[in-house]
Amino acid sequence: MNKYLLLVLCLTASSVYAEDAKNEWQNTSLSDAIIEKIQAAKYDYKKCASDEMQKAVYQDIDTRNATDAIMKQCETILAKMREVYTKADVPEVIADRHLKQMRMQTTREVLQGMMFFSASRKAPSQ
Repeated sequence: MNKYLLLVLCLTASSVYAEDAKNEWQNTSLSDAIIEKIQAAKYDYKKCASDEMQKAVYQDIDTRNATDAIMKQCETILAKMREVYTKADVPEVIADRHLKQMRMQTTREVLQGMMFFSASRKAPSQ
């Protein structure tokens, strides 16, 4: 019975590995112009988040809710970056993974900044 179980596990593991190969980057290269467009969109995304953080509307609400609202305001810029990826024939899995990584990193930075601003407002002045 253990031999059959081991055989089944080996067969399923090999089929899972075969599916992952379809999602791998196929050794293509992006032109300098496309890389510049991606970097410009990334800059615009971070600038949007930074500009939104400065607005007084977000100063009085909970930092998590403010962070969520800020990120929703800047989501259209990520859509533009996704268009650049799709026009460059980057596989959707790779593009989505990069956009998700960027979204999570920026959300962390915004939340950290909002928490810092909130703490500095509540701290007693000397």
